[in-house]
Amino acid sequence: MPIIRVKEIREMSSEERRKKLNEFRTELLRLKTMVKAGGTVENPARIRELRRAIARILTIENEQKLEAKTTEGKEGISK
Repeated sequence: MPIIRVKEIREMSSEERRKKLNEFRTELLRLKTMVKAGGTVENPARIRELRRAIARILTIENEQKLEAKTTEGKEGISK
């Protein structure tokens, strides 16, 4: 089950997405550090889930940036 769903990400503001992204990156870094140090992680699948959640957030962020650019470009042409 995903940490965060696409629908939830799309409903967030850009600022909220950045905060979540930083939270997930921090947690991923902590888990990777534990693994590198030779420790065991309670839930190894969490690393994969975090990587995917980060990718989802970045993908949606980029989609919305592109959408804004195309909307902006179309407005300039019609005027």
